[in-house]
Amino acid sequence: MQAFTRLDAKIAPLPLANIDTDQIIPKQFLKTVEREGLGRGLFYDFRFDENGKEKNDFVLNRPEYKGAGVLVAGDNFGCGSSREHAPWALMDFGISCVISTSFADIFYNNCFQNGLLPVVLKPEEVQDLMEEAKGGNHMVTVDLAAQTVVSPSGKTFSFQIDPSRKDKMLNGLDAIGETLQAAPSIDVFEGKRAISQPWLERA
Repeated sequence: MQAFTRLDAKIAPLPLANIDTDQIIPKQFLKTVEREGLGRGLFYDFRFDENGKEKNDFVLNRPEYKGAGVLVAGDNFGCGSSREHAPWALMDFGISCVISTSFADIFYNNCFQNGLLPVVLKPEEVQDLMEEAKGGNHMVTVDLAAQTVVSPSGKTFSFQIDPSRKDKMLNGLDAIGETLQAAPSIDVFEGKRAISQPWLERA
């Protein structure tokens, strides 16, 4: 998993509450377990019409938001069914951070397991970011080490994050990477077990 330290990127506003995982990545794109390529299905029904043509009025299709790396959204982002494809699709599209007032628990947990940073800010702070993102300057800075978001106008908002999750994100550790940190101790344990309980080693 790629480490997340500091991100300087465009921010795109999506002022909708209760965006669920089927809206983030519709079910027809769940036939693969590969992470690459899922960006094409991100917000598919928002981005395209029934003929597969881009909707010019959707924020991520507008020229000024092309390449956005941060999304600021309404309450309860990521609700609905549990699908790890949702953070995969966001990241494959180029979005590395989502800011909201609240997230669905399963989606929130899945973000940390895949290197996508979910940031919870106060309602008035999210609204400020929404309004600034609609202006001419769309650049923000998300600093995980400092736990801050700097808006296009320079306002600084602080956010809270579990220290262990913060450490894993800063060091690019998913569940497997965290386990591999204990590899020497695991090797010692398995060596001792092979001597004391050799029957467990037999095929």
